[in-house]
This record gives sequence, C-alpha cells and structure tokens, in this order.
Amino acid sequence: MRKKSLALSNHTFEGLAKSALDRNRIVGLTHNFYRYPARFSPTFASTAIKFFSKPGDIVLDPYMGGGTTIVEAIVAGRQAIGTDLNSLSVFLTKVKTTKLTSHDKKSLCSWAEKVIPQLSYRQPREDLKHLLFDFKTKNLTLSRARYIKKVVAGALHFIDSLPSQNAKDFARCAILKTSQWALDGRKTHTSLTQFRHKLKQNLYEMLEQLYEFECAINSQGFEIKPPKLIETDASLIDKVQVFAKSGIKADLVVTSPPYPGLHILYHRWQVDGRRETPAPYWIAGCQDGQGDSFYNFGSRHQPGLHSYFETSLLTLKAIRRVMRRGAYIIQMLSFSNPENHLPRYLTNMENADFKETKFYSDKLTRPTNRIWRIIPNRKWHANLKGNTSGSREVVLIHRAV
Repeated sequence: MRKKSLALSNHTFEGLAKSALDRNRIVGLTHNFYRYPARFSPTFASTAIKFFSKPGDIVLDPYMGGGTTIVEAIVAGRQAIGTDLNSLSVFLTKVKTTKLTSHDKKSLCSWAEKVIPQLSYRQPREDLKHLLFDFKTKNLTLSRARYIKKVVAGALHFIDSLPSQNAKDFARCAILKTSQWALDGRKTHTSLTQFRHKLKQNLYEMLEQLYEFECAINSQGFEIKPPKLIETDASLIDKVQVFAKSGIKADLVVTSPPYPGLHILYHRWQVDGRRETPAPYWIAGCQDGQGDSFYNFGSRHQPGLHSYFETSLLTLKAIRRVMRRGAYIIQMLSFSNPENHLPRYLTNMENADFKETKFYSDKLTRPTNRIWRIIPNRKWHANLKGNTSGSREVVLIHRAV
C-alpha cells in the first residue's frame, strides 16, 4: 500500500527557512566529533526530517559527509541509510553513531589518564616506523608539523591497548579531531603540552557528547536500528545490497551534494602555508589516494563543468530509483555561478524525475520560493574571483514523480 504524501504548508516552508538561516555554532549530540568541510546545520537537518518524514520512515543521505543527517535521523526515530564515496566520511559517521559499552568507556578514560601524559617527541622512532608512512604523512615534515606528526604516531601506537574495535575507532577520532585543531590551517606551532591537553579534553568531551546521543536514542521508547553506512559512489546507490536485494525505498532524502565550480578539500588538510596533506586518512586508518576532482564531480577549472553535470545527472537518477514515489529530497548546495549553474542543475533534477515544490509565503522567501543563505565561515574556493556567488547556499525542495 502506497504511503500518503505529507501535506505541505507555508508553515512548513517558513520553519525550514528559519532553520536554514540559523547561524548559531554547531553544537549538540556527536556533531562536533570532527569539523567536516561544507557541513550543514543539525537544526536544518532535524527540521527537514521532522516536517518531511514520520517516525520509522527511511531517511537517506547519499552524500553523507560528516553524518549530520544520519545522526539527526536516528535521534528522531527514523531508519537511517548513509552513503559516501569518501572512506573518511564512513569512518566518522560510524564513530558518531556507535554506542560504547561501559567497559569501553572506562578503558578510554584510563587511556586518557595513563597514555596521553606519556606521549613524547622522544619516543623511539623504531617503535613507530610501522606508522610513519611517507605517502600517508606528506608535508608533515614541515616545520610546524613534524613534531606533532611523531606525537600523533605515538598516540596511534597506543590505541592497540584498548579492548574493542569501537573503542579504538573512538580514540582514533579523538586523535583526528585534535590533530585537525593542531595542524589544519594553523599559523602557529602547537606545543606538546598543548596537544596532550587538547587530546585529553577532546576525548572526555566526546564521551559526554556520545552519552547525550545515547540518551536521545533511549528517550524514543523503542529500539532504533543502527544506521546502514556504505562506502560507494552515489551513481551506484541502487546497486548496493540494502536497496537492490531488499526492495526498500527511501521516504526522505536530506543531503548536500558536491557544489559545481567550487573546490572543497573533503580529503586533505592544509599545513604550513596551505600545503596539502592526506593525514586525516592516516590517522583514521582509511584508504585514500584520490584527487580533489574525485570528490567534487570533476575539476572546477574544466570549461563548462560538463563532467560535473554529467556525473550529477547519473547520481540523481540512481537516487531517484531508490526513493518511493512522492518522497521528498531536500538539498542544500552552492554554485560558483548561480545564474548559469542553477538552471542546469534544475534541469538535471527534472530529467531524473523530480519536480520542484513551490510554496507561497510572504516571509523568508524570494520570488522563486527558494531559500538562500550566506554561508558562515566559508572555507573553500570558487572558480570566480570574489566572495559573492560562492558564499551563498540555496535550499532546493523536490518531490519524486
């Protein structure tokens, strides 16, 4: 029996617009385990989930990034499915949504008290040689990074003392978060004392945030299934087992796809004068090796961005095949040239069998009935000069037809 479509109203649009325009810092639950590029507000994700789905519905994010939609879907009592071609995304979302046993938590606290104070520049390199791969730590030999690299290797060396894979992954994430703070875009050297203090602080804060996440799940009063997280290209999403063999369909998609003409470092940090390093993958224990065009649907320098729009259409068609008819897809994205790129993207949506939803309201809208917002703390580069087009995002609301 086909589910009835949700009735939409101006109240729904205005509520979503208000959440999209929220400029407050990202806080709550496990959202601050790592600062993933181009992440959107949990308030926006939770509002979209509340208005466009019901408890028990399947919420999908095919470009899940830092896992914002997945976390919010779980605490709202939905079944969550997330995919991304970036292994770092899958690692982070798994850690953010995995409960730990009391034994794991006690072991992590003990690790913080006994191991972190012992981290030192003087640890014998022989003990760490299995971790210090040149190709995985590229540009960490630079003056502001090389000492931190050895301390990070020491921290990774000692996670084997933890009792479970979940606890080890949690510790890796704490090291990852601290290393990002110490290295990515930092203009001054981080001392050993600062690093140890921050790592310990981050680990305890993350345990508190995980407890908040667990309480939010328990408050639902019924068992919520762990999310299904898959590392795959979105153009192949209809081929993954969860959809191909079970025949289930998504009731809602809330996502943020790659932005046309904008260069976003999903896979690198910038150290010592914006030199790129793949260190996040080294710390998280993930595989990398791809260039930025792999994660951005093509190079932003390609004339006409034809690769981007061709790849985008393939992924949108695959996403449509795993959605039920009448389901909504809520997207937040930005364009380096909105006047040219937005119509082309909307054409892709139409060709993939999506119809844009129109609202009529006097509040928080433009004549097009789309929601635009200024991006806070933008940290990526457009193929146009200036800080105008690439610094705005639009919310698009479509329905599968």
